[in-house]
Amino acid sequence: MERILNWGLLSTAKINRALIKPLNASKRTRLLAVASRNISSAEAYAREWKIPRAHGSYEALLNDPEIDVIYNSLPNHLHAEWTIKALRAGKHVLCEKPFAVSLKEVDAMIAASKETGKVLAEAFMYRHHEQTIKVKEIVDSGELGTLQLIKGAFSFKLEREGNYRWMTEMGGGSIWDVGCYPISYARTIVGAEPVDVFGWQVTGEGGSDEVFVGQMRFKNDIHMQFDSSFRCPHRSYLEIVGSKGVLKISNPFKPGKTNTVQLIQEDKEKTINIRGGELYMGEVDDMCDAVLQGKSPRVSLADSRNNTAVILALLESAKSGKLVIV
Repeated sequence: MERILNWGLLSTAKINRALIKPLNASKRTRLLAVASRNISSAEAYAREWKIPRAHGSYEALLNDPEIDVIYNSLPNHLHAEWTIKALRAGKHVLCEKPFAVSLKEVDAMIAASKETGKVLAEAFMYRHHEQTIKVKEIVDSGELGTLQLIKGAFSFKLEREGNYRWMTEMGGGSIWDVGCYPISYARTIVGAEPVDVFGWQVTGEGGSDEVFVGQMRFKNDIHMQFDSSFRCPHRSYLEIVGSKGVLKISNPFKPGKTNTVQLIQEDKEKTINIRGGELYMGEVDDMCDAVLQGKSPRVSLADSRNNTAVILALLESAKSGKLVIV
């Protein structure tokens, strides 16, 4: 019998809600504790979600000897600092995307994981879902022919004033928050890194991009175009174009238990039904496999570093108005 891993939530962020259900459902995990910057907030959250322990500081959670795994859902600019502290406190860490907002931070996180021998993985939940795995299989099978073009978008209207996503100094911006998904998806489908990128952005009062439009060029004449936004209505799609067909994914980044993708070949359209599981269960299971069985996480640290590098290159391009080699 595998032992049960005790998990702790580092913050009371809204995204925690997505992970609480799979943590409670898994037979290999126990959601044991939550931490906030003050005890009253932590206790209120613990009561609401029936979490046994509440810690009034992040340090207190890291010092809890019974915690095995930390879920780091802090704002983007705090990911590196608290992930490194958690690793050095002897905890495994599932860090919410984006992994970090500089390559210096990413390298420090990777170094801390290697030094401590603790598992570290980025929480890109879509990567574990059956739909993503099936799409990758279709592309790799050659059914679409030679890969030529990928198009994607992820946008929503951010209404919350004062939210950290508006602030550059807090790692804000639509490309970090939602643009990272089509970027990651394209890299996964191609199975390689882009050669160069070009980007445009519309910035807001907080300095971060409210709208980002980007292009990525891969070897073998494969191109990718995407946009992300906090201003546009909700949009989420991906289109993969090959020499023999087109694959359309209407819900690529948050697929559910029943999913369909459209395969178009020679004006004939075929609907492919894909049964999936709980969206966030995959990353929980993946973390358990890595900690308990020594398996490599599906989202490798090299993958996370490369995705960060592409985002930074796109931001550099948007600021300079020039093509940037990755």
